[in-house]
Amino acid sequence: MSYGDPNNPYGAPQGQPQQPQQGYGYPQQQGQAPGYGYPQAPSVSQYGGPAAPTAMPGSVGAARVMMWVIVGLQVIGVALFAFGAAALNSAKDDESLKDNTAFQDLVGQSTGVIWGYVVFGLAWLVFAAVLATKFKNGGNGARVTILVFAIITAVLGIYPFILVGLVHTVLAILVAVFVGNASGKAWFNRPRY
Repeated sequence: MSYGDPNNPYGAPQGQPQQPQQGYGYPQQQGQAPGYGYPQAPSVSQYGGPAAPTAMPGSVGAARVMMWVIVGLQVIGVALFAFGAAALNSAKDDESLKDNTAFQDLVGQSTGVIWGYVVFGLAWLVFAAVLATKFKNGGNGARVTILVFAIITAVLGIYPFILVGLVHTVLAILVAVFVGNASGKAWFNRPRY
């Protein structure tokens, strides 16, 4: 039997064009070198481990965006506390309330506490902004500092500012998770030339 014989079971069916053959073995898949049945190996660094990431992973980029959102929320919080303290100062100077010494004492103490919150919030805002800029070029020390900052922010969001701090808490937990996972570790521990 020859290839052109209509009775040849291994020949092309009559009346249909012949399809090109891929050869024997497994079917070809995306990402494989042609002619081989196995995918290409991942790139390896000169030290034998997996290659360092060259682009910021998505989770680390999301953590950086969340840090900037925390900075924005801090700006709003500091402004609200400053306006509140200024309003209490103006209420303290109100002529109709000058005779009420209990109110004057309460307002004086409250104003001092609120101005303390303003100063603390402003310092925390600056710290968050500095850490948010460290995502691109920071090393493992920046990663650990960001983790500690996120954990403390989550705790502070729960305790003194329960309702307003809920957004801070959620964002801080997500920042800690995204920076603390394997891709965050690989990004902050990558070699810098």
